[in-house]
Amino acid sequence: MRYPTKGLGALLALSLAGCATRPTQPVQPVPSVATPAPAPVPVPVTPPKPANAAAAGITPAAPRSFSAEAAARALAAFRISCPSVVRRNDVSLLTQGADWRPLCDEAATLPVGDGDVAKRFFTDKFAWVRVGSEPAFATGYWEPEILGSRVTAPGYAVPIYRTPTDLVRCTRADGQTGRGRIDATGQCLLYWTRAEIEDGALAGRGLELAYAADPVDMFFLEIQGSGRLRLPDGSVMRIGYDNQNGREYVGVGRLLRERNILPPGGADMDSIKAWMRSQPDGGKSLMRENLSKIFFKELTGPGPLGALGLPVTPRGTVATDPLFVPLGAPVWLDVAMNDADGLWVAQDTGGAIKGANRFDTFWGAGAEARRIAGGMSAKGDALLLLPRSSVDRLLAQRAAAQP
Repeated sequence: MRYPTKGLGALLALSLAGCATRPTQPVQPVPSVATPAPAPVPVPVTPPKPANAAAAGITPAAPRSFSAEAAARALAAFRISCPSVVRRNDVSLLTQGADWRPLCDEAATLPVGDGDVAKRFFTDKFAWVRVGSEPAFATGYWEPEILGSRVTAPGYAVPIYRTPTDLVRCTRADGQTGRGRIDATGQCLLYWTRAEIEDGALAGRGLELAYAADPVDMFFLEIQGSGRLRLPDGSVMRIGYDNQNGREYVGVGRLLRERNILPPGGADMDSIKAWMRSQPDGGKSLMRENLSKIFFKELTGPGPLGALGLPVTPRGTVATDPLFVPLGAPVWLDVAMNDADGLWVAQDTGGAIKGANRFDTFWGAGAEARRIAGGMSAKGDALLLLPRSSVDRLLAQRAAAQP
């Protein structure tokens, strides 16, 4: 129904008039309701990682099984380490030099190569312990052979450097002490990165020990820490780790997995090499993400040298973090890749081998060593074999510290 215009106007006028004569009521304020503050979200506190094995704690364990063959290798390696072990300062704080002397004296009297005798020695004469609670993680390394030359020549253009004289230990402005260099003003600076060295930071200083033919092969020899150069005349030059630039080691396999370039479990050495060589720059940009650079010396003795300055033993030497495993200590491994199961001796270290229960097993030279070491990546269990006197002392100290 439509309303006449005039009638609608009158109605509006009456309505407005009525509004004008109505008394004004005071506006009552609406009480405000306080919004409760959101409950604070608890921030998880990550406890600091233990600084050494003594801080991580030890748990006594029963001896485990291992082969007579592994025992014989471990005994030979242990005897090699003994002269250093008995006088070395153990930064893990688990042992003292004097703790090892009775074991080393007895080992020197045992027949070499008798695996059954060696098994009884390691089972009966040592205290077996677990350090911390983390699972063991084992990788592998070997002594690779690549093409090289003592002098620069066509096809041999990748410098292999000796330790620079300006690589020193110093304290930087941030208070951190480590490898570095002193600049013209006397300031301690971080040492040159891999990229800076490749771009010429060390050129013209006469530091070239030799030259490699292939940059990718040389990169992986650096990771191993030692290797053989097959020279143009067919002879072999052996080189070994002498020093490191103090910069961060970055695992290129991990980078490729994180970027979904290579699948989990598929980032073995051959796959990484193949990917590098498929790139327009030959993998140079990926290699430069690993800031670490190794410096070498020529080896003329009986095999690669470990962190004790003594020859390492194929299938008997394991690299560890000395803050958690005393150098020279026997180590028992049981991991998902059975090749590494058995008894080893901690005779080496590595830039990527950090923390409790991190191990890098040494396999020697040749195709079989390359195959096993290149594919070794396994979790499992690990126990240390220590002098009984040191374990008794540690357990007594722990008991005395408890309320």
